[in-house]
Parts: sequence; structure tokens; C-alpha cells
Amino acid sequence: MSGTGPRHIQKLIVLDRDGVINHDSDEYIKTPQEWQPIAGSLEAIVRLNHAGYSIVVATNQSGIARLLLTMDNLMAIHNKMLRLTEAAGGRIEAVFFCPHAPADHCGCRKPAPGMYLDISRRFRIPPQQLFTIGDSLRDLQAAHAVRARAWLVRTGKGTQTETRLSEAGLSDTPVFDNLAAAAGHIIAQL
Repeated sequence: MSGTGPRHIQKLIVLDRDGVINHDSDEYIKTPQEWQPIAGSLEAIVRLNHAGYSIVVATNQSGIARLLLTMDNLMAIHNKMLRLTEAAGGRIEAVFFCPHAPADHCGCRKPAPGMYLDISRRFRIPPQQLFTIGDSLRDLQAAHAVRARAWLVRTGKGTQTETRLSEAGLSDTPVFDNLAAAAGHIIAQL
């Protein structure tokens, strides 16, 4: 985990990173230069912050286990994301990540719920009160495992994921074009 750590928080949204905040790559995001925000995503975080929501990122980063990027590069990527978000006027409270490969069978790699349970514990918010926004079935399945509210965005892998919602038993998942549209919906509910 990187970031500033827990403080008193009442409303928390957990965002996946690749495909939700920044453009995804089948080759993995390995350097800060490859990390590029999706248009409107940082502004969406700012709008959510101003509406009283705290933001945490939960991301699978198996590139570490696959030796495609170093922990130093991952920290530099996250520092860039935090810095650009702050420059836009927003704040990301913390970044949780799983460095394991699927073959490791850890409890933190989504679709396992470990990261969400850790976030719930550290921020003292019941998992059922978390909003989660992702672009993959893994994101949605991890959220459903802890009964968090899960939303899908069509950016990243979201369009392909949307076609699989019914077969995964997740057909009631709200779907939005991107993080900006999801943020607009959340804010309109206040």
C-alpha cells in the first residue's frame, strides 16, 4: 500500500487502476511514462472528493511477480498518479495492490476479496458500505464477495466485461461509459 494512510472517512469509493483511471495495456503498465490517465478520470476523482467521497485504489499488479516491472517502478507509477490527481485538485487516500501472479493463489489478488477486506479494516468501514468501480469481472467478483456495491465502466476491459455479466450472474451491475459518468451518477444521488 502507498499513500498517506487512514484518517476519519465516512464515504469511500474503491477504484481499480488500469482501465478505470488510466489507459490499460496488454503489455502491462511498466513505467511512469506508460501511465496515462483516461480523459476526465482525474477530474472525476476531484468531483467525488468535493462531494465528500474519499478515494482508494485497489489494483492487481502481477507484473511484479512476472518480473515485468520492479517495485521501484510501481511506486514511481503510483507517485505519478497521486501527484497528477493532487495537481488536478483531488486526493487519493491510499493505493492497495497485489503483486502476486494468478498461480500464487493468494487471498489479495482480485477476484479474491483480500484487498477489499483490508481496505474495510484499515478505514473502519464495513465492506457493504464500499462503492467499487472496475472494468473487469475480477473487480466485480471481489466486490460481490464482500457484498460491496460494484459498478462497471466500459473503459479498459469494460466493454468485453459487459458482455459477460449475465453468464457471471452479475447482470444487475450498473454500467457507465467511464469514471466521469459513474461519478456524475454518484453525485446526482446526494
